[in-house]
Amino acid sequence: MEKLIYALVHTARRLRRYFQAHPIQVLTDQPIKHVLTRPEIFGRMAKWAIELGEHEISFIPRHSVKGQVIADFLVELPFDMIKQGETPVTRRDMDEFWELYTDGASSEEGAGIGLLLISPNGEEITYAIRLKFAASNNEAEYEALLAGLRLEKSIDVQQLTAYVDSQLLASQLNGSFEARDTSMQKYLELTKTLVKNFVAFEIKQIPRNRNKKADALSKLASLLYDQFTKKVMVEVLERKSTDEDTLMATTQQKKTAG
Repeated sequence: MEKLIYALVHTARRLRRYFQAHPIQVLTDQPIKHVLTRPEIFGRMAKWAIELGEHEISFIPRHSVKGQVIADFLVELPFDMIKQGETPVTRRDMDEFWELYTDGASSEEGAGIGLLLISPNGEEITYAIRLKFAASNNEAEYEALLAGLRLEKSIDVQQLTAYVDSQLLASQLNGSFEARDTSMQKYLELTKTLVKNFVAFEIKQIPRNRNKKADALSKLASLLYDQFTKKVMVEVLERKSTDEDTLMATTQQKKTAG
């Protein structure tokens, strides 16, 4: 029963926009509704019940088994066979995604980047970095994403969705755009290397109005560096991430940690 309810929770998370926009009917021959509405449930079952409660979900008896064949097959299939067949149903789906919003800003006064990390339970972490070197807007955007990837990995995040408002950055990582400039090629190669450290990673382009917090942090870091409040974590980045000395230092740190 716990697995069945988690399957519903996982589906609601992945298809959140549809669950929020439409009433959902769940065809089942199990008493899921009865379990979710029991007053004595506790722990993660109680958490899932609250999470599902925000949607308009109704449970109706399942009259036909035809639509259940594939789901039953995947449940009964050994995990090793699923992995060999490269199906998207893997153990990593049991983990929850973190969200990362990044933005970079470059001006005559300087360059800065802003990060907004959101944990699976909704906790937000804001972070700003002052770039102590000349950087174009595109380079600042890449520095922001790279800083976010390094920060997420330092806290052992396994699954990550990154949101950026730069079409160039998102398209280059997704393979839609080609990185022709030497600087962009270096940034793209380094970003792809860091992305491999995650069990699952996806990047999405969003409108600037959905990236307001990261955008504001990047502008503050580039223009009003000395006026930050103590609540915002600020770091100064001395060199580009793609500089050879920086890459060598990062490699040595990894070897020492290993």
